[in-house]
Amino acid sequence: MNSAPTPAVSSAVSSDGTVIAYRVLGDPAARPLVLVHGWAQSSACWGPDLLDALAARFRVVAVDLRGHGHSGVAEAGYDSSQQWADDLEAVLDAAGIGEGGVAEAGVGGDGTGAGAILLGWSYGGIVASDYLASRGEGRVAGLVLCGAVTAVSRSAGGAVGPAMMAVADGGFEEDPGTAIATLAGFGTAMMRSGDGVSRQRIFGLSLATPPAVRRKLLTRRVDHDDTLRGLTVPALVIHGEHDGVVLPSAGQANAEMIPGARYVGFADSAHAPFLEEMPRFLSELHAFADTL
Repeated sequence: MNSAPTPAVSSAVSSDGTVIAYRVLGDPAARPLVLVHGWAQSSACWGPDLLDALAARFRVVAVDLRGHGHSGVAEAGYDSSQQWADDLEAVLDAAGIGEGGVAEAGVGGDGTGAGAILLGWSYGGIVASDYLASRGEGRVAGLVLCGAVTAVSRSAGGAVGPAMMAVADGGFEEDPGTAIATLAGFGTAMMRSGDGVSRQRIFGLSLATPPAVRRKLLTRRVDHDDTLRGLTVPALVIHGEHDGVVLPSAGQANAEMIPGARYVGFADSAHAPFLEEMPRFLSELHAFADTL
């Protein structure tokens, strides 16, 4: 287990004044990789081992979504695609990525510094899609969806499993006993394999997210089918074949909607392939980056 210090937390201010926290590590001249975590998680979900491995190749920017981790807990904005896009844009501006930043500097002869890879895990797929719908592809060289949904609706790209559906029955309550009992099943379903420390970290982050935030993210209604169908950047879709949080059918549907997207199933993973099959995850991500 890696004992390297956790990257320092930086912050940006979104359009409504909410402070959005993020961590940056890796070579400033390398291709940016923007990590967008899932529902009731934070930038800590990726873990130090994966972040260090990613930083060897990329300039990693790991975001804490509003209401999560070190970011501000705003009263509103959780149901607005425009606000989610503004949040990510504020981070990209603060981190110097894209227009006016390293992505336009033309650094490196292998495509480094030529636009960010936007990687959304779970609910992070919706936020990444919010950004693309509102801001377009100008700062984005490629999209990676990992165990991701792109909708909270009846769209095939939003198909969730029993572990996610069960959250509504007590997972938003302020009473600790009720919330812990409900979220225990969700936490168990997150990973089929992987080390115990990672599994406990993922579960703990769910409990650390304020109950009202947990509720607000899941009571919005949105789908991004048209956004996905209109994408022109390359896309990679990774999904655990044992995922009971977001069904593999959601990943397959998203891959089918995105022109030219590549779908990869991870046979030994549930909802967190980046932790459960880390070597293969890194290999797939590096191969994808090589094509950009």
